Amino acid sequence: MSQATVTIPEGYKSPLSLLETEVAIKQVKDFFESNLSKNLNLTRISAPLFVKPETGLNDNLNGVESAVNFTAKDVGTSKLEIVHSLAKWKRMALHRYKFSSGSGLYADMNAIRKDEDLSNLHSIYVDQWDWERIIDREQRNKDFLKEIVQKLYSTFKDTETFVSEKVNSAIKPTLPEKIHFLTTKELELEFPDLDAKGREHAICKKHGAVFLMEIGHLLPKSGIKHDGRAPDYDDWELNGDILFWYPLLDRSIELSSMGIRVSAESLKSQLDIANANDRLELDYHKNIIDGTLPFTIGGGIGQSRICMFFLKKAHIGEVQSTLWDENTLKVCAEAGVDLL
Repeated sequence: MSQATVTIPEGYKSPLSLLETEVAIKQVKDFFESNLSKNLNLTRISAPLFVKPETGLNDNLNGVESAVNFTAKDVGTSKLEIVHSLAKWKRMALHRYKFSSGSGLYADMNAIRKDEDLSNLHSIYVDQWDWERIIDREQRNKDFLKEIVQKLYSTFKDTETFVSEKVNSAIKPTLPEKIHFLTTKELELEFPDLDAKGREHAICKKHGAVFLMEIGHLLPKSGIKHDGRAPDYDDWELNGDILFWYPLLDRSIELSSMGIRVSAESLKSQLDIANANDRLELDYHKNIIDGTLPFTIGGGIGQSRICMFFLKKAHIGEVQSTLWDENTLKVCAEAGVDLL
């Protein structure tokens, strides 16, 4: 069994007490959620905690993580899977709810990722806003992707200002005025001697806020992927991660993974590359191929991650109630870090 990686910065003390933190978490989430909805024209809807695996609606993440599953006595013999995310389910919901182009949905997503390596930024419990919006075919391009990222970034910036002005004046804004765009290919060329995470840290330290594009394909120089991405929701040419520099931990932190979703053509191509053509028999994939599902853009935004970032916390357990290993509990207790 591997041991969780946990580091508490020397001399760290949370700017908020335990109770102040709980109050601030709700303030941050309420403000961000309201502005996310307004900026992207999204309507909040209810979302499932579990799905049937044969629908193809669960997120396969990197393809190696296994979902928590169970049987329910009145739902038949099929096992049900706790969602990893709502990446695919949202696109189906947009069709079912009859949303129109330029509008979309968001939902509170709660998940269990039991194969996660625990650290300051990772737990086995995931809470995020999953959002999805209908677009036109001609909007499936990088310029439109960047336009949506700019709107998201303005939501982050406004939230940072809100925290400093309304939650705790001791918490000062750190984000730059603009977010920097580049591709994984360009990043590899800029920092050829670093591994993928090292490159992310270096570029974020340089620019403060980065949207790293084109994640999923093998990189031409090294012949390896920058990071894994499931082949059946993001178009690997039109996706990316929002990354911020986090001085408290002296590293980058990913706040959102998002992208323009696969068309019939890119779905077939990526499934072929991933040797996953068997998924074409699943309902979700059939509905993309036959044009039933709309063209969309969407992503996930970590709720605990944004609270951690904006409230200047050293460990995600300070803003999220979950279970931790003995080593994490010991290190945090010795450093006076209160885990929820």
